[in-house]
Amino acid sequence: MPDTAVLQERLGVKFADAALLELSLVHSSYVNENPAAAAGHNERLEFLGDAVLDFVVAGKLYGDYPDLSEGDMTRLRSALVRRETLARLARSIALGDFLVMGKGEEASGGRAKPANLASALEAVIAAIYLDRGITATRKIIVRLLAAEWREAVAAGTRSDAKSRLQELTQARFQLTPDYRLIDETGPDHDKRFTVAVTVDGEVLGEGAGSSKKLAEKEAARAALERLRGGFTK
Repeated sequence: MPDTAVLQERLGVKFADAALLELSLVHSSYVNENPAAAAGHNERLEFLGDAVLDFVVAGKLYGDYPDLSEGDMTRLRSALVRRETLARLARSIALGDFLVMGKGEEASGGRAKPANLASALEAVIAAIYLDRGITATRKIIVRLLAAEWREAVAAGTRSDAKSRLQELTQARFQLTPDYRLIDETGPDHDKRFTVAVTVDGEVLGEGAGSSKKLAEKEAARAALERLRGGFTK
């Protein structure tokens, strides 16, 4: 089994029962090739870690972003817990270096496979939860996800602004927003567009961007902020 002291340091946690962390690192291929050499593999821990991760991310989204709809929270949670995201987090702590796997899996590049990395990270999260409890686990998940979190929330807010604005104006005014180009500047290779969004002729917001589409999204975001501030027609 690998020496997990370095991994614990990277995670920012000290295990009371290091055997839990060791188990979280064992790929099923190792047990298949060495049935008498390991107590088991990490798939049960992976199952638990997936649930813990979902719970922590959902709870933070619910608590930190009271204006997000259920659909918005679902999309953001999916972006944050998907395999590609978890694999990047695993690479950031070089988790692949600590995996215990069969010779065949290792020969096929198993330490770098996104599926193996994501699954192992979920198993590690479960091990932390079982050893240290939910409070410590939440802190570690939030810290690991910090950069991905900022990017996902920013991208999700921008990309969904137009649809959320339409939902809001239809519910509040029974009207849909209109987007109008009000300015276009710069040379062809570096255009800058400014768009206004209106409802029944009333300007709710303006936005600028390097394309009309981006400008419309920024205008919608500005309109959402205004409507949330209590604007009524």
